[in-house]
Amino acid sequence: MSEVYANSPPNSPTHSAKTRSVDVVVVGGGIAGKACALGLAQLGLKTIEIAPDLGQATPSPQGHQWGQRIYAFSPSSQKLLAHLQIWDALDHSRMQSVRDMRIYGDRGEKDDQLHLSAFEAGTPQLAWIGESNLIEHTLDQASRFQNKLERISDAIERLEVDADGGTLHLKNGEAIRAQLIIAADGANSPIRASLGITTSEESYSQSAVVANWNCTYPHLETAFQWFLPGGDIVAMLPLPGKQVSMVWSTSPEHAIDLLNLDQIQWQERFSSIANGAIGKQLGELTLNSTPAAHPLRKIQAKRFIGPEVTPKVILIGDAAHVMHPLAGQGLNLGLRDVAVLLNILGKRESFRSPSDAVLLRRYERQRQGDTSALLWVTDKLKKLFSASSNTERQLRNWGLGLVNKSHFIKQRLIERALGDIDFD
Repeated sequence: MSEVYANSPPNSPTHSAKTRSVDVVVVGGGIAGKACALGLAQLGLKTIEIAPDLGQATPSPQGHQWGQRIYAFSPSSQKLLAHLQIWDALDHSRMQSVRDMRIYGDRGEKDDQLHLSAFEAGTPQLAWIGESNLIEHTLDQASRFQNKLERISDAIERLEVDADGGTLHLKNGEAIRAQLIIAADGANSPIRASLGITTSEESYSQSAVVANWNCTYPHLETAFQWFLPGGDIVAMLPLPGKQVSMVWSTSPEHAIDLLNLDQIQWQERFSSIANGAIGKQLGELTLNSTPAAHPLRKIQAKRFIGPEVTPKVILIGDAAHVMHPLAGQGLNLGLRDVAVLLNILGKRESFRSPSDAVLLRRYERQRQGDTSALLWVTDKLKKLFSASSNTERQLRNWGLGLVNKSHFIKQRLIERALGDIDFD
């Protein structure tokens, strides 16, 4: 999509008899977009979801090999999926609860760690680990039976916005008119760009190398994370059975090196880092997927709604924000966008349309605070653990141990990670 026309008059030639009208259009086919479209339809809003790959059904994951895209789902995300009547429909044999998190400093000493416990926090679990395609498959199945939701597999060619709504022109020649448009079209969002919404962006000069492993020791429902000298971060997330999913944040050059390792070389690499702590915790690791790498960056949109004068578009998910994976909160932040939006629209006054500027600005105010705080903390943690001077290393390792001794601080950290949404 290359252009947007703001404030086009409703009687312009583009509003032809062939233009269909609905309440809301969601552009994007990821988890956040699918969840948002389903939730809007459940509110009784006539909704269309558009994405190029919606015609390809997400297959149900099966067998002993887990998908490459693994996410940590916070209790706030679980609450949203339960609200959408998705959670109980998931295959929970492919979901792993996380009851403990252990975060280690880069000296490898026992006291340089932070232990977060669900038991100490008085909650059943801190998170769940699951595959992207498990969630997407279940969302796809639920969407098929929602009569207020239509899905179109196509791309957007042009967007026009006026005082009453927006018109999306598809590559297949169809035009769709909506009161409200939700941009869930990813980190490089064409809709965000076409509206002139600027972003603050920063490359971390890192890539995340992801792979799944079988391990000989039980993970004990624990997520492990090691901050290594030089700025690398290795996370091992528990999967069902004796399996873990690795996320290794490292330089692009080192990522290429990791992608080319064979099984024996991987074992040697694990034994050489963190004083062999990975092997001590998980035993011998056997590769259970093909490693892949993804570049890491931070993005935050300056505005979450647009155009500025007569907003009719809302940004959610990666279209609004992208963060470093060290906190495992990227998808959860996007699903909180969805939850807040559904809450606002579900409780709107009867005289307000879904695209009422008061509602859109209410959404923007609520989401910018949560987003800015989490991106700031994650960014500062990443930079803190990338610092290489001896003084900085000693301070951050000492800080981990200090925080670990404070029940109050740990409780606040857990509350932040759990998130909070309200559908009452």
